[in-house]
Amino acid sequence: MNIPAKVINRLALYHFILEDVREEEQYISSSKIAQLLNIDNSQVRKDFKYLDNSGKCRVGYEVKRLKQAIEVCLGFKQKKDAFIIGAGNLGSALAKYDSFKDYGLNILAMFDNDPAKVGTTINDKEVFDITKVGNLARRLNVDIAILTVPRDYAKNVAMYLAGAGIKYIWNFAPCILDVPDDVKVWNENLIGSFLQFTNNDEV
Repeated sequence: MNIPAKVINRLALYHFILEDVREEEQYISSSKIAQLLNIDNSQVRKDFKYLDNSGKCRVGYEVKRLKQAIEVCLGFKQKKDAFIIGAGNLGSALAKYDSFKDYGLNILAMFDNDPAKVGTTINDKEVFDITKVGNLARRLNVDIAILTVPRDYAKNVAMYLAGAGIKYIWNFAPCILDVPDDVKVWNENLIGSFLQFTNNDEV
């Protein structure tokens, strides 16, 4: 199923809400979800059309079933192994975020070119020399990399990853990567998100 990126983002937010209320509430209405996210109720119902789930008139959606429907739709149960490239502050913070596993993302190892970091462990994840990426990617069948290196190095590192067999790059570096056509990049624009937030008149 081809789901637009904005819908995927909202479904993930709905899942956060359901996780929070699952112990206290059996049912939840689309209007309550919409209110919590400050969006239109019709948008929530439209998004739910992507799910194999339906609500009950005047009752709402069963929290447990709706949560499971989102997990199936977004593939939370399909484990995806990945590497973190860059063992600096951001890379280390992501390595310590254990909740990734709840959504199917399994961080196997980290990579850096700093001799002082190579050989150390962060949250039980060993930091390897960046030159080991290709060998370990083939051995462990990993094709996803989370790129957290400084901007000045990001483009060269991305090309190196492409040559090492990485096919998907989640890019946290503040730059646009130039990679081969068979490598997919998702740019996590932290600065753009901040500026969008601070320039929103409704905030």
